[in-house]
Amino acid sequence: ILGFSTPPGRLSMMAFVLNALTCALGLLYFIRRGKQCLDFTVTVHFFHLLGCWIYNSHFPSTLTWWLVHIVCTALMAAIGEYLCMRIELREIPLNSAPKSNV
Repeated sequence: ILGFSTPPGRLSMMAFVLNALTCALGLLYFIRRGKQCLDFTVTVHFFHLLGCWIYNSHFPSTLTWWLVHIVCTALMAAIGEYLCMRIELREIPLNSAPKSNV
């Protein structure tokens, strides 16, 4: 079903890309560590590969399936790591106590 030439194929690929973007936001809210984003991304896509393998009763062998998932893995890891690093690199407030007028 994944393919560039048919509208359902393009719609499916767009759904995978949008899923990668929303999962990158999930990495931001659940993982919160830039160094762990790639690990969790590869783990999620590995479990998806296993689920597809079990559901279809054969290993995915089409080139478009692999290309879409490699691109989605890279997008999810890169955007998730970027978002997590932005949160990690925020300035830490040093003086949280209010100033006193003495």
